[in-house]
Amino acid sequence: MLKKIAFSFLFITAFTILSSFYTSNKVYDDTIKFPYKKQGLTDKQAAAHLLSRFTFGVTPTLIDDVVKEGLEQWFIHQLNADLPDNLLNEKLTAFEILKLNNKEIFEKYPRNNFVIKMAEEEGVITKEEVKATDNNDVKQKLQAYKKAKGFLPPSNIMRQMVNQKIIRAIYTNNQLQEVMTDFWYNHFNISAAKNQCLTFIPVYENATIRKNSLGSFENLLIATAKSPAMLMYLDNFSSVGFNDAFGNRNFNRAKNKNAGLNENYAREVMELHTLGVDGGYTQNDVTEAARVLTGWTVYPFTDKGPMGKIKKAIEKYHDRLTENGFVHEGDFLFAANRHDTKEKTVLGKKFNAGRGYEEGETLLKMLANHTSTAKFIAKKLAVRFVSDNPPQILINKMANTFLQTKGNIKQVLLTMVQAPEFWTKDALREKIKSPFELAISTVRILQAEVFNPMPIARWITQMGQKVYFYQAPTGFPDNTSFWINTGSLLNRMNFGLSIAANKINGLKVNLAVLTNNQEPESAEKALAIYAKKLLPQRDIQPTIKRLQPLLQQTDLINKVNNITAKNKYTNDDDIDDDNMEYTTKKLVKHDEAVTNNYIDNQEMIKHIVGIILGSPEFQRR
Repeated sequence: MLKKIAFSFLFITAFTILSSFYTSNKVYDDTIKFPYKKQGLTDKQAAAHLLSRFTFGVTPTLIDDVVKEGLEQWFIHQLNADLPDNLLNEKLTAFEILKLNNKEIFEKYPRNNFVIKMAEEEGVITKEEVKATDNNDVKQKLQAYKKAKGFLPPSNIMRQMVNQKIIRAIYTNNQLQEVMTDFWYNHFNISAAKNQCLTFIPVYENATIRKNSLGSFENLLIATAKSPAMLMYLDNFSSVGFNDAFGNRNFNRAKNKNAGLNENYAREVMELHTLGVDGGYTQNDVTEAARVLTGWTVYPFTDKGPMGKIKKAIEKYHDRLTENGFVHEGDFLFAANRHDTKEKTVLGKKFNAGRGYEEGETLLKMLANHTSTAKFIAKKLAVRFVSDNPPQILINKMANTFLQTKGNIKQVLLTMVQAPEFWTKDALREKIKSPFELAISTVRILQAEVFNPMPIARWITQMGQKVYFYQAPTGFPDNTSFWINTGSLLNRMNFGLSIAANKINGLKVNLAVLTNNQEPESAEKALAIYAKKLLPQRDIQPTIKRLQPLLQQTDLINKVNNITAKNKYTNDDDIDDDNMEYTTKKLVKHDEAVTNNYIDNQEMIKHIVGIILGSPEFQRR
């Protein structure tokens, strides 16, 4: 008997330890080993590969720093995202938007139609004035009203978000967390161009995506499903089902039992977020899932205007509504009167009538832990971090870990990076940088001083990636063919030449820092020296051979000067549009005494660095 008890105790203890290993917030396992030496890589080559995948680009000393620390230890710190970020945090204080919740953002950066309704309610203007053909007087009244209320244009939200995204990617020590935030935002894409999604993007990215980027996939999925950004973007906030208990008094606009049902989110949560297009679901599953998720909507997030009246009513009858199945969590509301109360079946699983909010959570948990989801997410991660066509054996390993750990993102990444397939020479530099990755990696390797990110954002847009504005729920495609074409290559080359020539406003580059102020004796030596600096741990001879003929184009810098002078994405002449005051003091403490260092650089050095940055090899990561 004692032996059985002892055995049971040991079994429970072992199970508890194993479970905590998979579900804990931090990774401590000292047995983690990366098999790069078996693949013929040196410590520095392996560090360069690791950094190319899990950061937004190396800095001049980062490879040596990682080798010194140990590749495994560096990666564990990145998984735990526990490195101090004092410099970044100081710079982020410039962005007010990061300190506000959805309600505060909505009320400080209101859309024009909401301002008009508020102004009407307060008697500033009348409905008749708004409808009038000649409404210049109304415009003046509204402008005065906005100023008195302290309102700012909604466009300022996006300006701050783009700027903070660039600053984070450049300066954070917790690079992997930022890379994963970018990955998951793209996976659960929200376009700022639709409805009021722009208002919700700051909290969505920071509190929903970044917070869960290295945690549980299940938690991440549920958090995105409840976010006002996703509810508005894929229209689930308006989805209504047949309800016996409440009779759908205000929602049955037709005799059809699916009146008011919206399938957009149900379709995308299966096709794009979890199972994948070949995940084994049918159109009927989509319809049934949409019925399960009826009633998932947005809690009124302002005390002003028409929404304020709805909010007050909900608050007044809160206890009674809770008793009748309503659920309020932050900005999420499960409106029981909108929920389809009939029985549903999704992927063979029956959802009994009357379970309300619990049905939606059960569905999302089922999807999050489905075998098809494990395969789909594993492949998508492998495509992002290994190659456009990752080996199936690696995908299988990652999918198995996903299932065994109930979607523990850290463990899936660990499985990937401990697999020999991650370190094969075929995987080295097989990914093409997106415009965002290219711009950030350039700034990081040059150690450029950034005191205004907006011109960089404009170059990223010109190179083909308008961040936060990809309209399809798929997010930006992650493959070479999408990013590379004749036009994009030209823009990439122009960006490299412009930044090297110090022709991009908002940042300063001191190329002499890369060589400890030692100028090369000739153009040929300069090409070799800077190629080695900018393309660390790579075979630079093919690049040198390819770029050597460009050294003869002595008028290239003059051409660059002409290009950058005309380029609207380079000159920041409208940085204060929409009445936004951009706080450069908080972004950088700029020392005017060092500016002469930039002026004294040789034109030939700028020429050489520019063509290296525009070379095919620098486009790879």
